[in-house]
Amino acid sequence: MCHVNPKAAALFPGLCRGTALSDNVPAWLATAHAQTAKSRQADNAAVPGLVGERSFEAHPTVQDDGNVVWWLVDDTDHQLAREALREERERTAFLTEASNTLLSSLNLERCMDVIAQLAAEHLADAAVVIAPRSARRLPVVLCLRGGRPQRFRWDVDPSEVPGLAEALQGFPPVPSRWIDPASAPEWLVPEGFGTVGSIVVTPLPGHGVPAGALVLLRRTGETAFSDGEEVFARLFAARSGAAMSAARLYAEQVSLTQTLMRDLLPPALHQISGVDFAGGYRASRDHERIGGDFYDVHPASVEGEESFAVLGDVCGKGMEAAVLTGKIRNTLQALLPMAGDHQRMIDLLNGALLNSHHTRFATLVMASAVREAGSVRLRVTSAGHQPVLIVRHDGTVEEGSSRGTLIGTFPKAPATTMRETLAPGEFCMLFTDGFTEAKGGPLGDEFFGEDRLRAALSQCAGMPAEAVVEHVQMLASQWVGSGSHDDMAVIVIASPRSHHLSAVDGHTRGRFTA
Repeated sequence: MCHVNPKAAALFPGLCRGTALSDNVPAWLATAHAQTAKSRQADNAAVPGLVGERSFEAHPTVQDDGNVVWWLVDDTDHQLAREALREERERTAFLTEASNTLLSSLNLERCMDVIAQLAAEHLADAAVVIAPRSARRLPVVLCLRGGRPQRFRWDVDPSEVPGLAEALQGFPPVPSRWIDPASAPEWLVPEGFGTVGSIVVTPLPGHGVPAGALVLLRRTGETAFSDGEEVFARLFAARSGAAMSAARLYAEQVSLTQTLMRDLLPPALHQISGVDFAGGYRASRDHERIGGDFYDVHPASVEGEESFAVLGDVCGKGMEAAVLTGKIRNTLQALLPMAGDHQRMIDLLNGALLNSHHTRFATLVMASAVREAGSVRLRVTSAGHQPVLIVRHDGTVEEGSSRGTLIGTFPKAPATTMRETLAPGEFCMLFTDGFTEAKGGPLGDEFFGEDRLRAALSQCAGMPAEAVVEHVQMLASQWVGSGSHDDMAVIVIASPRSHHLSAVDGHTRGRFTA
């Protein structure tokens, strides 16, 4: 027999005194009652279940006579709150994971792939990521749930999709209930997707300019996008747009850096009018390609005249030093008509540096070389730079006699010019202090030093200029190992053991014969 209070009777209208409990309550409660009555002891755990659309917890109490008293607690609001909290935690975790994944790549195409795949797996049945128009086409990445991203370039009209053209311009999204799924053009729907049941179109906001748009698609039969899901999609789109914008900005900076780098990188050297030139450069940091050391070789404009070479060292390292390096190189190139007068070039360059906003100074060494009767006639002028080293055919190493004042510090920079003749098989090496001051060796704290450099060069007598450069760089690299070092630059000017057969006015490699 049942005894019910008024609230229980209201909850279970068919339940009244004298009726069977199992015939008038949900199955979950009837089963729990039967088990409790049979065991004659109550489990401390509450029994959850639904009554209509609301959630209840049923708590049993077994009386001394064996009857079971049930009292029910409506915990619908608590369940809804817990479910909302669970969803919010899952969404927060997803957004955190998405942000980390998106920001791990600064490649724009890869970033679009990740956005499409994440959106298709977690937000919709299919996702379409559309970037702003490029070369009259829209870069697009499309992804089905469980599939791989596919890249396209569409020549389509985005205004065919309500809100898409506006989203690409950064305007607020159009609510999905305003978009008729049947109006979706064929190009928007993935092949084999089926009938579109609902669409969300949201902008991908970037840093100051729109990064693109995100389109989410669900099939017919799936639950339409709710207001909460649209809000969440916009949160995801905000992070995605920031990642795309960062990737695009990085790509632009890389392109700009590469363009500027081409003018700052040391040139490739070769034989010029019978004079053998070779050069090598290593920046102080292995991840950088430019720094404060530099060199250039400018071929003579007329066959039989001197070619001009310069090697220098700007105070400092990295990009800031490289900027001043570029200025010095451009200034020297503008002064090439005066290359016959080294002192005049040094004076004009010194004045240019003194009048600039740079507070750095530089040292450099100039060399003019021309082939004459099988030998190479050489003029060398040092402006605060360490002396050049000349290696004779018998391995004797001589120190250049030119001396001068560094550039960019004092009103005047006087220097002396030396003249030398290189017989066949002899060479002159211009180098920066990155070689002699390279720390390494067995204990890692000893300078490579000029004595070791001289000994190494003595063994290079008669070698081609390029081989000398490679040998010196190899020794320096072995000496420093993985330790830190300064920029290293070197030029070798050699008199080949051969006669030069000129090709195309003597400005190509040509051929050498014995």
